[in-house]
This record gives sequence, C-alpha cells and structure tokens, in this order.
Amino acid sequence: MIAERIWPDNPAGIEFRGTDIIGGKKHWRGVRREERERAYLEALSILADYNGVRLFGAVVHKASVSPQEPMAVAFEHIASRFDRMLGRLYKGGDTQRGLIVLDRSTYETSLQGLATTFRTAGHKWGQLHNLSEVPLFVDSRATRMVQYADLIAHALRRYHEQGNSTYFDLIKHSFDASGGVLHGLIHDIGASQRCACFSCFQRVR
Repeated sequence: MIAERIWPDNPAGIEFRGTDIIGGKKHWRGVRREERERAYLEALSILADYNGVRLFGAVVHKASVSPQEPMAVAFEHIASRFDRMLGRLYKGGDTQRGLIVLDRSTYETSLQGLATTFRTAGHKWGQLHNLSEVPLFVDSRATRMVQYADLIAHALRRYHEQGNSTYFDLIKHSFDASGGVLHGLIHDIGASQRCACFSCFQRVR
C-alpha cells in the first residue's frame, strides 16, 4: 500500500493531492522527491490498470469562455459527458444511475444550482436524465476517490499548462470513449484557437 510506505504510523491520515505531492507540502514534507514522484505514478497506474474505470476531465481556457465562470463551464462539460455515458449504458441494458461527488469548496451552492438547472431546464447540449441526485460534497480527507480526482486534475493541468505529460500519459487512454471516439476529455479553448493536445487532436483527426 502506497500510504503505508510513505507514512506507516498513520497511512489513513495522509492525503493524496497533486500540488502537495509534487511540492512536498503537508504530509509530504520531508519525503524525498523521487519517492513522492514514485507514489504519484503508482497511484495513477492503479487507475490505468483497472479496466472498469472511466475518467472524465474538462480543461477550460479562461479567456476563451469569458465572461462565463470557468468552473461552471467545466462542470457543464463533466456533467453532460457523464450523463451521456450513463445513457449509452442504459441503452445496452445497464440501468444504473450516476452520482457526482465533489470536494467541498466555495462553489458548492452554485454547482448544486447548476445541476438542478441541467436536470430541469437543460444545459447547452440537452438535459441530464441519468443522475440520481444533486452533487454531494465531502471532505477530501475522508475519501480516496476524491483525492484521485485531484491527482487526475493536477495531471491534466501539468500537461496543458506546462507540456509535462509524465502523469497524463498514464491515464490518457482511461478517459471515456466509445467506438473510437473520445467523449470523456475536453479542452475548451474556443472556436478560433488551435491546439495539438491529446483531446483536441482526437476531435479533429
């Protein structure tokens, strides 16, 4: 277990967050850089090696979506793409519904309102049909799944802002796709922008 190796006295108490691991902050302070990077890579490799995991990500270029709130734009992408995946499963006989769980933040009220609007009035691409509840917000320290979401988000940020694909390359083929079409990852840069990143390349090829 990665956490037991890093902090054997209290493995459940260590939090896996991208900025903390890379920067050696909080529980990761004092851990050698090589060991921190190894832990990050191992954690993402677990996702990459598990066939049942489908990832979703939205990278939003702030200037391209202005004056819209980037967080709201990203949430709309994630919610609609997650809902469409559940719709595909439903058509195949799998009738499970979805639940969105988020880290507690100042966006809690606004995102809950957006989710309700998406289910009733609709969003840019339609209407949500396959979510069982409004988003739930939890303390990231209590669940590894939300910590995993942070690791994925940080990997996306390093790839798109710094061109560092070390972590992204491990998970890029785990984003939701069907029939050779990538659905689970979007780089929203506006119609006039050009980009050669993984998701943009998939859209234009």
